[in-house]
Amino acid sequence: MLRIYPVLLSLVESLGPLIRQLARRDPDLARQCRRALASAPLNVAEGSYSQGRNRRARYHSALGSLREALACLEVAAALGYMPPVEPELRSRFDHVLGTLVKLVGGHS
Repeated sequence: MLRIYPVLLSLVESLGPLIRQLARRDPDLARQCRRALASAPLNVAEGSYSQGRNRRARYHSALGSLREALACLEVAAALGYMPPVEPELRSRFDHVLGTLVKLVGGHS
């Protein structure tokens, strides 16, 4: 399993309260965020046991899903549902996203 996997799980865990907060204002956006956020570690786990193009495709899907989850939080902030993503949390997102970009072989 990739070293980034537990970091990603920790990020998912820390976002639980924010998603619950979002659900009180916009249940649909919260559901979309939750699905995207859950998809990222699932795809990393699947990619860890895949080979070749399948591995890259799973990591690419994880990258897209994690970026979608971040976008959900950014949209929620833009709509005034919650404050902007805190810098420490954004840094954790960027760390995982950067690792996934390297794994898929370039900027996506």
